[in-house]
This record gives sequence, C-alpha cells and structure tokens, in this order.
Amino acid sequence: MIQIDDAGSGSLVGGTCIGAIRIETGEFYYSFIPLKYYRDHLFRSKQYLDKTNQIVFNLLDKLQVNQSETIQICQGYMFDKARDSLKERGYSIISTSIGNPLQDIIETTFQNYALNLGVPIQYAKYTKYPFHFHRILRWVYADYQNRARLCKTGWKSWKKYGYLNPNIYYDTLDTDNYICLKCGKIITQGSKVKVLQYFSNCRNIIYLHHSC
Repeated sequence: MIQIDDAGSGSLVGGTCIGAIRIETGEFYYSFIPLKYYRDHLFRSKQYLDKTNQIVFNLLDKLQVNQSETIQICQGYMFDKARDSLKERGYSIISTSIGNPLQDIIETTFQNYALNLGVPIQYAKYTKYPFHFHRILRWVYADYQNRARLCKTGWKSWKKYGYLNPNIYYDTLDTDNYICLKCGKIITQGSKVKVLQYFSNCRNIIYLHHSC
C-alpha cells in the first residue's frame, strides 16, 4: 500500500513537503513545493495545487507504483487536483486522514527542513499547528529583514500581520534564561536589551541582545 501526505502547508515559514511511502518496504520519497507558489499571482491562482499534482506523480514514478496498488492519500485540500488526476488515470485511491508510518516520517522531514532554514527547534516542532502562526511571527520580527523572505507572504494572515512597525526601545532585562530570538543565545539577567513591541492578536514583546 502507498501513503501520500503533506507537511508544512500550515507553517508560515517555508514551502510544503509532499511525501509518499510504500508501507511494505519503507521506501520513502519526498519533494517540496517552493515558496514562490505561496506568493503573488501563483498563490492567488492556487498553482500550488498543480505543483502538488505534479509532485505526486513524480513520487509515484520513483516508487514504480502500478494501478493494482491501493493508494491512501490525504483528504486535505492540498490534494484536490491530485485525487482527481489519480482517479482519471485509473488508480485505486482512498481519501483519508494519514497516520503512520508516513505521518511521523514526513513531519520529521519538514522539521529538519525548517531547522535548516534557521527556525529554532522549539518552534520547528510545532509548525504543523495553525495557532503556531503568531508564535513564529515573533521569530520573524526578531530579524525581519532576513526572515520575511522565508514566509508564505500570499496568506491573508501575513497581509494582516506581516507589515507591522514594531516600537523599538532599549531596557534592562530583569529575568533570567531568556533566549535572544535573533542570535539564539541566552541573554544574561541584568543585561541591556533591545526591545521590540507590536500588537497582532495580542501584545508582543521581544527581547534581543543590545547589539543584535
């Protein structure tokens, strides 16, 4: 049996991973929908669905899937065109919620991808959750010039919250074990800090090293 699923479509940062596995052998292949499909006219025209469709058939070719094999494919919107194409070509598909073995493998694949983009581990582990948006937005604003280019800027939520102007001021940190969201290193208690404050779904305060 073949399983097909995605990971990262709900993450503000990065593209989307599409993966396929043959359960009996553990053969696993994946590819990413590039970020450009989540920007401008490509996003508005939903061309990421066409890209998903293309990737699905590339992965099936790599797995050498024949039409006698059953394919479990994620029931999410990302595969709307792929499901139709598979049916038209005579494949036997089951549209369902995908579990293991693929679920853990593809989520780990996307997590490693996010880590390579620079996303901290405590953020990368939760990129599959929609409510993660405002949390990772803090990470983006901590180094906006470099990190905004990693975002799905076609999203309505980005258009609403992605162009804020944080109030910047300097202060002294009176708590310990705080991590600078720009460089990732600990800020020592009592240090002078750069503070970014903005309002999205709530008041957000970001502490950075004074020199960051």
